[in-house]
Amino acid sequence: MTSMQSRTIMSPPAQAGPDVDEQELAYQKLKVHIHERLVDSIDLSMLAHVPEKELTDEIQGLAADVVREEAPEITDNIRERLLDEIFDEVFGLGPLEALMRDDEVCDVLVNNPYEVYVERRGRIEPSGVIFADEPHLMRIIQRIVSRVGRRIDEVSPLVDARLPDGSRINAVIPPLALDGPTLSIRRFGRNPLQIEDLIECDSIHRDIVDFLAAAIDARISFLISGGTGAGKTTLLNALTKFIPSDERIVSVEDSAELQLQHRHVVRMETRPPNNEGAGEITPRALVRNSLRMRPDRIIIGEVRGAEALDMLQAMNTGHEGSLTTVHANDSRDALQRLELMVAMSGFELPIPVVRQYISSGMSLIVHLARLKGGVRRVMQVSEILGVNDNGFHIEDIFGFEQTGVDELGIAQGEFYFTGYRPMCLSRLRAAGLRLPDEIFDKRRIPVKT
Repeated sequence: MTSMQSRTIMSPPAQAGPDVDEQELAYQKLKVHIHERLVDSIDLSMLAHVPEKELTDEIQGLAADVVREEAPEITDNIRERLLDEIFDEVFGLGPLEALMRDDEVCDVLVNNPYEVYVERRGRIEPSGVIFADEPHLMRIIQRIVSRVGRRIDEVSPLVDARLPDGSRINAVIPPLALDGPTLSIRRFGRNPLQIEDLIECDSIHRDIVDFLAAAIDARISFLISGGTGAGKTTLLNALTKFIPSDERIVSVEDSAELQLQHRHVVRMETRPPNNEGAGEITPRALVRNSLRMRPDRIIIGEVRGAEALDMLQAMNTGHEGSLTTVHANDSRDALQRLELMVAMSGFELPIPVVRQYISSGMSLIVHLARLKGGVRRVMQVSEILGVNDNGFHIEDIFGFEQTGVDELGIAQGEFYFTGYRPMCLSRLRAAGLRLPDEIFDKRRIPVKT
């Protein structure tokens, strides 16, 4: 018995449920059949030598002939749709191509051939897109993976990679995926959100932006924390516009997502091991290498492991103003996670030493969250004042409190200003930066959206 036969017995292919549109399923199967016939008709060895315009015309002509032969009874509207989508089957992502062209779609989530969800405006909803069957979905996954120079099969059933447009993909196939191939695509807009966009949609208050902008200008290092989809990368991208233009930035990422709004940037990305388990380049190796590249600031897309120690060393040895993100539930949890990641470096440092190292390396924590209804808010801006017997001494400067939800189920609340005047204001003044005193006055500002 072959391995594929074994998998089929253990985990049968996903079946179209009662909610699947039978006409749409029949259409997808017809399209796949026509695509297979079209591929058989094309001399693949000639594709690389034919000009793009000539190739497009040739394929459209062949597709029209095959459609007339295979489905002469279909309406003109269906025929026109078929011809458009067959081209996507040959060169694009098949049924997903329309979703990838929709600028409102942030995430494409394929659970199985008959369940495809998208995230729009912070909410996950069915897309109405389906595949003909499991092999159809598998063929699209193989095409995506091959474009980024990777492979996916039963030996390597998991791939995490980046598309040329910056979108991040994750594909899992059997035997790891028990119900058949799955695909997740995290998209990044062609035009990254600016800080004014975040203010307009009430993700952050303008006074908070003014404070963070001054902190960046004064080379104060800080940490951006939050859960998955909270907007950490978006905020980091937007804040980089406040870094002085004469400074050199080196960025390190596990999977390149940052679209830094700065001119002088050197970008580096980790590399996974090859099929033989060799050739891996870790974030820690890139952080160490970045120190030799004469950076003014180092930006780490997300700190996840042992590179936390090297990041803190950089922040403590002349690279103030560096920024990074971390997954965490709140500000204090973010610092505890940093402690854990430093311990992963292999050095048995006492906890008080690690905490002192963290508190001297970074001064601020900005925590974000994705609330009910998909809205994203800056929940806390806190200052790290040092360590005490109970751990870190942290004071909140600004925050957001959810007070309820509206009739659409969207979180409502208000920004609050604690009245605390941060100790780092002395660094701002030393850098020639002065903020109005009223920014820190104790108050609450309701958010109506």
